[in-house]
Amino acid sequence: MSAAQRLAEARELLAEHPIVDGHNDLPWALRQGVSPSPEGRKVRYDLDRCDLAADQSDRLHTDIPRLRAGGVGAQFWSVYVRSDYAGDEAVSATLEQIDVVDQLIARHPRDLVRALTADDMEAARAGGRIASLMGAEGGHSINNSLATLRALHRLGVRYMTLTHNDTIDWADSATDEPRHGGLSDFGREVVREMNRIGMLVDLSHVAATTMRDALAVSTAPVIFSHSSARAICDHPRNIPDDVLELLPANGGVAMATFVPKFILPAAVEWTLAADENLRAHGFHHLDTTPEAMALHRAFEAERPRPVATAATVADHLDHMREVAGVDHIGIGGDYDGTAFTPSGLDDVAGYPNLVAELLARGWSRPDLAKLTWSNPVRALRDAESAAASLSATHPPSNACL
Repeated sequence: MSAAQRLAEARELLAEHPIVDGHNDLPWALRQGVSPSPEGRKVRYDLDRCDLAADQSDRLHTDIPRLRAGGVGAQFWSVYVRSDYAGDEAVSATLEQIDVVDQLIARHPRDLVRALTADDMEAARAGGRIASLMGAEGGHSINNSLATLRALHRLGVRYMTLTHNDTIDWADSATDEPRHGGLSDFGREVVREMNRIGMLVDLSHVAATTMRDALAVSTAPVIFSHSSARAICDHPRNIPDDVLELLPANGGVAMATFVPKFILPAAVEWTLAADENLRAHGFHHLDTTPEAMALHRAFEAERPRPVATAATVADHLDHMREVAGVDHIGIGGDYDGTAFTPSGLDDVAGYPNLVAELLARGWSRPDLAKLTWSNPVRALRDAESAAASLSATHPPSNACL
């Protein structure tokens, strides 16, 4: 089969079994301002100036035409706020992120539809619309309050990443100094309450000790919304094999990310230097505004960037399938949350290229359908079933630190 034939087969498969993408940071890109306006102001949640129904490829990885071209059938929109936001500021900013997702859905009803359950996801697929779910990225978003956690769930948030880049009061992050040896007692209670209400526990960004603690506590499937295999790229953001081996018993799903610094060993050192260059010029290292990207491009001109490809991501998926099994893997691109993307996976239109690469490696259509659609839908459905049982016998937790 030629490359063109494999790509055509990939598109055909995605028409029936579309991508469930675990993580897209478009709301944050809209918050921080994706480009200057004609008046010299940033586009901050101004959806008139940033119409997702039109091509936004000059400033974003994501718009509706490219979601359609990429075969995306369900998107977890990340309602992320940076982990240097704290307390009530973090909660308020998370609410603003939720609000802009609601605005996007309301503005584009022919393409996007709010989804709260696995049945909603299936109904969206049947109706030819993109199921829109939300995930909160970082436990700092609940300000140590289980009542706030429950409120976010009522507003439509269906997973919470226990930490972002910084260790918080009850959970250790993969990229910060540990303080708890994984989860604290309150952190374990957070996991139990997430199980009770049907919110998926997301273990991307957390320390390996936190992963293991959460899996020991959780009675519902966990996910990794955007993490890859540590055996292929030894970065603390990735999943060790012993943790991948625990997923079948838990029913969880590890969703491979496309971020080059997490998947390509040669990109790790380069990114550290590029991030330091941003900080030296007064920018946050996660900034993807036009000004920050101009600095990145100047840095890259002097020091060429190692480039990942769809094959790089496929290497991770091959390994994750071997260790965790094909029923426990998915995809979480992290578009609009990273400055750089792999060649061939430049934006959300690129998913067929990954599927074509996996077809070339001998993946079967049933296995690809599990990867793209069935596995994350099943994980959410099983979390809902666990919540129905737990909520019938356990009252809301009022535990606090």
